[in-house]
Amino acid sequence: MAGSDRTPLGGDPSTTGYFIFEVDGVEIGTFREVRGLELTVDVETYVEGGQNQYVHKLPGTLHWPNLVFSRGMVESDALFTWVANSSGENFAANGNKVKRSTGAVTAISYTGERLRAWEFADVFAVRWTGPEFNVDSTGQLVEQLEVAHNGFRAKTS
Repeated sequence: MAGSDRTPLGGDPSTTGYFIFEVDGVEIGTFREVRGLELTVDVETYVEGGQNQYVHKLPGTLHWPNLVFSRGMVESDALFTWVANSSGENFAANGNKVKRSTGAVTAISYTGERLRAWEFADVFAVRWTGPEFNVDSTGQLVEQLEVAHNGFRAKTS
């Protein structure tokens, strides 16, 4: 495929080493997997009287699934500090209102180069899952974070 534009990032996109998740400019953590970066648009149909060749298709509601981040266990408490703002005592102190923030996910290469970033509107944590402990397991301890948001866009430098 010589001369093709398969690699718009300037290199092989499969060389991503990890992802950084930030909230309001503060790094929450680095993750090895991010799922949910997608958009689905409902299609509304409109049947026009006298038009028998096709049905009009119009864009409807946009759906943005939650983001799910996965990583190995880390010692940093930045994640829990942020989650605490939307739960427990901090949530009550804020009048039981969720503080929505601006989030960003940045893909980082194995060499540390920032490849691409996306910015998310009105993010807040909805679920955290800790590792499963089993003395017979040889697998890595993994935690997951799930985040709700109201849409994303490509982040510009």
